[in-house]
Amino acid sequence: MAHYLDFEKPLAEIEGKAEELRALARQNEEMDVEQEASALDSKAAEMLVDLYADLTPWRKCQVARHPERPHCRDYIETLFTEFTPLAGDRGFGEDQAVMGGLARLNDRPVMVIGHEKGSDTSSRLQRNFGMARPEGYRKAIRLMEMADRFGLPVVTLVDTPGAYPGKGAEERGQSEAIARSTETCLSIGVPLISVIIGEGGSGGAVAFATANRVAMLEHSVYSVISPEGCASILWKDAEKMREAAEALRLTAQDLYKLGVCDRIIPEPVGGAQRDRQATIEMVGAAIAQLLDELDQKEASELRLSRRQKFLDLGSKGLAA
Repeated sequence: MAHYLDFEKPLAEIEGKAEELRALARQNEEMDVEQEASALDSKAAEMLVDLYADLTPWRKCQVARHPERPHCRDYIETLFTEFTPLAGDRGFGEDQAVMGGLARLNDRPVMVIGHEKGSDTSSRLQRNFGMARPEGYRKAIRLMEMADRFGLPVVTLVDTPGAYPGKGAEERGQSEAIARSTETCLSIGVPLISVIIGEGGSGGAVAFATANRVAMLEHSVYSVISPEGCASILWKDAEKMREAAEALRLTAQDLYKLGVCDRIIPEPVGGAQRDRQATIEMVGAAIAQLLDELDQKEASELRLSRRQKFLDLGSKGLAA
């Protein structure tokens, strides 16, 4: 692990000591440190379980934003075959924050669309940290309409802090593009599966996640606003983000109770970043199962059930 979160610092110390012992042993072959290192490994494993047994909403936000979590590109490259990227909105340009194209999942042809944050400084800047501009949402609209035309299920992978709020984006109709993308989600007559793989931020996420089935990774979050933004508005103090995270009910567990999320996909102990491959495989299995559930439904039934799902939001779990 190259990156530890604030609450993982005690764990970092123990794992660091174990690695130091093994590094010394590699330099001096006569040293036998395996017993001590194994004891530290056991202690670290127990601490990891304890740390992640009952994460607060704010800590879940931190885990959802972990830079080493698998991102959209990782899922596409691992789960999907014959991926053919499609670029541009045919109106203004290409938005690198949104990936999309034709692909196969377990030999089933699909249209896959998702936010890509990037994995290093260069790619994060190129991808605008996963914050899409209007052309990104208009590209998504184009791809969803193409999928509808050819009868292909749509899979969306959501991981964004929110839509980009810059001047240029507003000038090109950011809110209209988000609204049109949400409308397109509701109108297409093919199965639409959405997975929140990290952050689901505001309308930028809703524009991809107005789906027949919404799944969330165990430590992902989905909210109308970030905890920091909420705290700045309500308390005029971004440092109250912990209280805001509690109030927003943004965790997968809370949203499942409220009926916003249909399925929670478990993560390895310590979060998706601890075992990227296992996480990706679990997401792939969940997507395949959800697509199977919708496979035989008619277009009219898919549209009606999708609309009704969102009309009913707020009527479930109000007493929770």
